[in-house]
Amino acid sequence: MSAPSAPSGAPRGGLVPSDAAELVGILRDGIPRTRAQLAEQTGLARSTVSSRLDALMDAGLITAATDAASSGGRPPARVTFNAGARYIVSVDLGATHGVIALGDLAGTVLFSETAPLTISEGPEAVLDWALATAKRLVKASKRPRSELAGVGIGLPGPVQHSTGMPINPPIMPGWDRFDVPAYVRRTFDVPVLVDNDVNVLALGEHAVSWPTEDDLLFVKVSTGIGLGIIAGGSLQRGAAGSAGDLGHVRVPFSRETPRHGDENADLEALASGPAIARYIAERGTPAVSSADVLALARGGHPDAVAGIRQAGRDLGEVLATCVNLFNPSVIVVGGSIARAGEHLLAGVREVVYRQSTPLATEHLQIVPAAAGETGGVLGAAIMVAQHLLEPA
Repeated sequence: MSAPSAPSGAPRGGLVPSDAAELVGILRDGIPRTRAQLAEQTGLARSTVSSRLDALMDAGLITAATDAASSGGRPPARVTFNAGARYIVSVDLGATHGVIALGDLAGTVLFSETAPLTISEGPEAVLDWALATAKRLVKASKRPRSELAGVGIGLPGPVQHSTGMPINPPIMPGWDRFDVPAYVRRTFDVPVLVDNDVNVLALGEHAVSWPTEDDLLFVKVSTGIGLGIIAGGSLQRGAAGSAGDLGHVRVPFSRETPRHGDENADLEALASGPAIARYIAERGTPAVSSADVLALARGGHPDAVAGIRQAGRDLGEVLATCVNLFNPSVIVVGGSIARAGEHLLAGVREVVYRQSTPLATEHLQIVPAAAGETGGVLGAAIMVAQHLLEPA
């Protein structure tokens, strides 16, 4: 995908000269440091560190920090990353809702707005709403357009990350190979990055709750089911960007999981929100969507609770294999069905801890998502910030 022309020596997004990216990477943890500390940490000469920091300060990306305490004489001057130097527009689109936000270069959400939508209305209608909302938020923030660094978008379907195009998304008619970045750049002429919603949720959850864990799986259970993979501290998209398509894995049979028919026995057909709604409806209570399931479960409806618990077991059958293969330290479960209480997680834990190897589960944590409604826009902002600030 194209981006505005960058200064010589700058990486993809052009915010940071490539020779200064290491310094920015160190300072992005928010801890102020002196020039001497940076020179020691990087192995660079003090003069080299100073000249690169001066360039970063001129760009507004680095700022002077409060002076450190000193035992005598003049305290050493410290510098810190200025996450507010630029802002990012983040868009998290689901099947039935959208969240638009402005965030800074650390991913902090500054302003956000949520509204219901129907993703099947097509790309122009949905993106026009998202862009109009983003323009309104930018105006309300009183930030100039010149400080907008990029736009990050999460979509509820497979995305070819290198082009930003959805590829055969099952619940998004009209979106197949639609050039989302080009459409968005007609309004915001900045780098535009697009990924599937589960990947951006994984980035957000990793940053907010588990920044020190290098190996994490994020599972979203809602209208569909997907998996975001953090390995070695980085998001893994796979060769073509389709890693984590958990919903189309066929569910094995075990004593925890009843035998299913030969057809429609993949995970999404058994454990998604609409699948649980069908389970409830077959037992006499009207239910169609994930929202119906959530409302019934929160009211303590026994069929909803039983359906969600069984969905957790079905999900656990697949995740047990993922644990054996990948050995994560954390599995985070999010999405609308996970917000129904502990029923889904209880089913997952029941199967995973029993069927995965003891070594893989000895320290494994299976936890609910903590980032909340803004997790997707937070992750989209982090995706853009990494693109703009990290070396290619």
